Amino acid sequence: MTERTEKTRTKRTVARRSHLSTSLAASLATSPAASLVLLAVSFTALAVLFAFLRVPMPDALVYRAEGAAVVHGRDLYGFTVTEGRLPATYPPFAAVLFAPMAWLSVPVLKAAFLAGNALLLAWLVHLSARLAGRRSPFPLLCAGTALALWLEPVFQTFVFGQINLAIACLVLWDLTRPPGARGKGVAIGVATGIKLTPALFIVHLSLRGREHRREAVTAAAAFAGTVALGALLLPAASVDYWTRRIFETNRVGKPWIIANQSLQGLVARALRDPSPFPAWVLVSAVVAALGLWLARRVPDERWGVLLTGLTALLVSPISWSHHWVWCVPMTAVLLADGRRAWAAAVAVVFTARTMWLVPRDGDMDLHLSWWQQALASPYALLGLALLAAVALEPGARRGRGQASSARSSSASMIR
Repeated sequence: MTERTEKTRTKRTVARRSHLSTSLAASLATSPAASLVLLAVSFTALAVLFAFLRVPMPDALVYRAEGAAVVHGRDLYGFTVTEGRLPATYPPFAAVLFAPMAWLSVPVLKAAFLAGNALLLAWLVHLSARLAGRRSPFPLLCAGTALALWLEPVFQTFVFGQINLAIACLVLWDLTRPPGARGKGVAIGVATGIKLTPALFIVHLSLRGREHRREAVTAAAAFAGTVALGALLLPAASVDYWTRRIFETNRVGKPWIIANQSLQGLVARALRDPSPFPAWVLVSAVVAALGLWLARRVPDERWGVLLTGLTALLVSPISWSHHWVWCVPMTAVLLADGRRAWAAAVAVVFTARTMWLVPRDGDMDLHLSWWQQALASPYALLGLALLAAVALEPGARRGRGQASSARSSSASMIR
């Protein structure tokens, strides 16, 4: 009797705490004042932290140097900047877009990246809600932006002065537009011209069905246009990039370090091999085939988009932790499907920063013990787990034509 009473009390306590947390979340999502305060506190804390640490934003400095190379006619792929001796790694078209940065001072550049990424994060939260089939009223938008800021990939995007949020927004905006919208696919093509990884979304559109093939052709044409524009404005740099630099994956960074959360990083650390080419290619080929097959077969287009994004991040030779800003739409879709436990797990994984807790000085990344491997590759392992969960879901194997309802099927997609 005493044990049963204790269990009852425990259940009541848990229920009260759950109700309190739900009430708090609901208050933040519906109260303009509370959400604005949360947003202000969140970004003020970020600004103070950056000022105190004197965050260098190294990638923003690389973009500025690329723009200066375009403006002054210098060798685009022959320089390095910052203490880390970082080179240019994007296609020539991206450098053309970076040209206006050449006229900005470093403090102004950093301020512009902080403000620009803040706006892009709010847009990403809005687009994530749209992908999930939900509205994003102002209080929810503010609260979501304030909380998403502290997800590790988003936070690191601000730290490095990266363009990940811009790329994700271009792709999501295009994919969430109404079917048959004029120019649908152009933004994906432009995103691919800046950073090649979104090219997998063109493949996804071509495989998804006849109604999407026109969008795939439009995206491919837009990408070709970015290549042509880069060749027209920077002919020597274009020849250099497309015949040589594109194959120099080590130019981007060491693939085996913990910051790389792609399959290549996971395999390299697991095998303790800095160049696990055969094993990595085999694993990546299997994952790419599975991911694209699932993205084509899954009844719900929302999950088709997410699975393609996950697959691109996994099979890319290098996916730095800050590339995984797709955790924002992933969380939105899971919440919309009522999978709060999964959404909470995703939020924990992308907030915990476990990869920064293991030894990583010198080549210690390649000498981790077995229990440290999971801590070192949380994003890649989560991506594989989500692919496996969807693959085991009967609705995904039935295919699009046999699903009675995309919404109801997606609600049971992740259990």
